[in-house]
Amino acid sequence: MAQSSQVIRCPAVAGQFYEADVDDLKADLRHCFLEARQLAPIDHPATDSVVQAVIVPHAGYVFSGSVAAAAFLRLPTDAHYDHIFLLGPSHHAYVDGASVNNAFAAYHTPLGDVPVDTALCSELIRHHAVFSYVPSAHDREHCLEVELPFLQTRLKKMAPIVPIIIGTETLPALKEIADALRPYFNAHNLFVISSDFCHYPAYADALTADGNMAEGMRSGRLSDFTAALRKNASLGIPHLVTSACGACGIEVLLLMAQDTAKEGNMARDLKLQHVAYRNSGDSPYGGKDEVVGYHSFVLWRQQETTPRFSLTDDDKRQLLNVAWNAISPGSQQREVRPTKVFDVKCGVFVTLTKHGRLRGCIGHFGEDIALGRITREMAHAAAFEDPRFLPLSADELPDLTLEISVLTPLHRIHDISEFHYGEQGIYMRKGYRSGTFLPQVADEVNWTKEEFLGHCAQDKAGIGWDGWRTADLYTYEAIRFEEPYR
Repeated sequence: MAQSSQVIRCPAVAGQFYEADVDDLKADLRHCFLEARQLAPIDHPATDSVVQAVIVPHAGYVFSGSVAAAAFLRLPTDAHYDHIFLLGPSHHAYVDGASVNNAFAAYHTPLGDVPVDTALCSELIRHHAVFSYVPSAHDREHCLEVELPFLQTRLKKMAPIVPIIIGTETLPALKEIADALRPYFNAHNLFVISSDFCHYPAYADALTADGNMAEGMRSGRLSDFTAALRKNASLGIPHLVTSACGACGIEVLLLMAQDTAKEGNMARDLKLQHVAYRNSGDSPYGGKDEVVGYHSFVLWRQQETTPRFSLTDDDKRQLLNVAWNAISPGSQQREVRPTKVFDVKCGVFVTLTKHGRLRGCIGHFGEDIALGRITREMAHAAAFEDPRFLPLSADELPDLTLEISVLTPLHRIHDISEFHYGEQGIYMRKGYRSGTFLPQVADEVNWTKEEFLGHCAQDKAGIGWDGWRTADLYTYEAIRFEEPYR
């Protein structure tokens, strides 16, 4: 159960792992990023790739700051994410499964407040038994906190965070966590996995152990990662306590990244890149006898590039014929020659008017049914199943005009300045509630853009007048075409 949504989490390790003074912290971060550019010069993959996840260390900045910065440096400064999921191990408390911090409205650092999506945190707890909220797992925990100043420095706009501390190491529980998070594992969200690597062997042995882990990560297969863990454990390396203190988070990431068609292999649109390595012995503040290893990795996701959706005149003609056939007697059926767009999955609305007055309107918003089929079904529903009107009679056909609105694919927006009122429709989603207004609604009312959004939030989505301000917003266009009965 969430506590007061106004509570701010104070830093637990400012002044220890990183500078507490804002000016000193900024200077330290500048040094980390500068050193990172020398340690790991940027070599981006294809321009159509986005950063899906980073694996970064969580030690003091004097030891691991440049290694972490090397991964964060791969984030474009203007990158927009809906959420940033932070996953790390529990250093101080027992956690059965994973603890999601839904008790704080924000995490404070010397650079300012980072908002927490407490609603999403609470949803994870409510719907998945593997999640709970354990206060002691977060109160003194450093592994997530130390990543925030890097994100605040690198990104112009911080997305709300979802802080998750993982306490389990059992594969079934890790699979539960991965399954719960998989719906969010897409290009709209960033995953930050916090993990150091080998703990406390001598410098030369650390190079061996950490080298084995880097090799085990290369393929992106969970089996290779766990095999590297077992290999290090079998070598009898003196003083080696663990090969990866955040192995649980890495395993969750690799589980989410699996190809659903070829379980065990990483999905083809994902690529794991090793970015940088150092250990504490490379720092002027660290000795060589007992060291901690630090790797950073970036998981890239290749974005699909799709051409702008459009309809030809013949596409429109054939769809109109499909719609008229759905409401006309068998003797008045038109010839239909299906085109390629008949197989495209998108939303559609069919509207019937009689002498200029509404006679029926039914639509399907989802992108889950082929256009040819859904057009036929919506036309039939508009004629015979609209609860506002009696079923259509055959003698009304000559007085009808039939309009089809084919909806283009949804486009996520992050600010209402991206919404072109009057040209685009709006779809909003918050939790399990959603609603939409078609573009043409703007022609029927005398509302401002904000009033349009308010009415949609209140009247369609049921999330209150101002609910759109915190909802996920999507725009789309409607390709409209009509024909009187002939």
